[in-house]
Amino acid sequence: MRLMKNLGMIAAGLAFSATAWAAPSLGAPAPAFSAVDSNGKTVSLTDYKGKHVVLEWTNDGCPFVKKHYGSGNMQSLQKEFTAQNVVWLSVISSAPGQQGYVDGAAANKLTAARGAAPTAVLLDPKGDIGRLYGAKTTPHLFVIDPTGKLEYAGGIDSIASPDPADIAGATPFLKVALTEALAGKPISTPVTKPYGCSVKYG
Repeated sequence: MRLMKNLGMIAAGLAFSATAWAAPSLGAPAPAFSAVDSNGKTVSLTDYKGKHVVLEWTNDGCPFVKKHYGSGNMQSLQKEFTAQNVVWLSVISSAPGQQGYVDGAAANKLTAARGAAPTAVLLDPKGDIGRLYGAKTTPHLFVIDPTGKLEYAGGIDSIASPDPADIAGATPFLKVALTEALAGKPISTPVTKPYGCSVKYG
C-alpha cells in the first residue's frame, strides 16, 4: 500500500494539471514581457503585434515534452504554423539547477538536435514570464491574437499521458485553435486543461 501511495504521488507530480491556477483572462490583453532569447537577443511581445503568437512552455527533461518532441509532433506544429506567419516562442522557465535548465548555447544545440522550428527560444530562468502567464506545466500553451489579446490557453491535446502512441487518438486542441484563429473563426474550445510536468521554478 505504501508503495502504491508513493507511486501515486510521483505520478501526480509528473502529470500536474493546472486547474487551480488562474491564467490571464481570455479576450484581455496578453501580459507584456521582454526576455533574452537563446542567441542573446532581447525579444518583446510587442515586436510581434499584428501576428498570431504561440507561447510554448518547455523542459527537455520532462517525459510529456519528450512525448511530443520525440514523436515529431511539436516540430510538425511549429513548422506548419510558422509557415503561415505565426510566431512561435518556446519558453524555458526552469531555474538554474532544476530539470530543463539550459543556457543559450545548450538551448540552440537542443533545437538543432531535435529539428525544432520555433521562431525563438526564450530564456526565463527567474520564472518571470512563466508566473506572469500562470504557466504550470510543460507543455503549457497560449495563443495571442494579432491585436495582442489572449485567445487560447491550455494543453496541446486531450490525452494526458507521456505515451507518444496516444497522440493519434487525441483531440489536437492547439492545432484546432490555431486553424480556427487563422481562418478568422472563433476558437471553439479556447480553454483546456494543460498537462505535463510542473514548471521547475526556483
